Amino acid sequence: MSGDYVSIACADHERLEFAVLRRRHLQLTWLNQDDCAPFSERVLPLDVETRDGAEWLTIERPGGESEVVRLDHILSVIEI
Repeated sequence: MSGDYVSIACADHERLEFAVLRRRHLQLTWLNQDDCAPFSERVLPLDVETRDGAEWLTIERPGGESEVVRLDHILSVIEI
């Protein structure tokens, strides 16, 4: 999945933006940077942004550390 960014559906992008605005926790499943192992965690979405020709979601993981996930690496999103 590395390489060129593939845009996600507008409705999915909008769901992520609303989750950020409403501070709604998500059960997020995504591929790590190496694309070899999916992660699934309850996270707090902090920001959705566009940079470097791709769209990114900044999340806060359970331990309090933040991480940035490329939107086309997200496999599933469930609002909690």
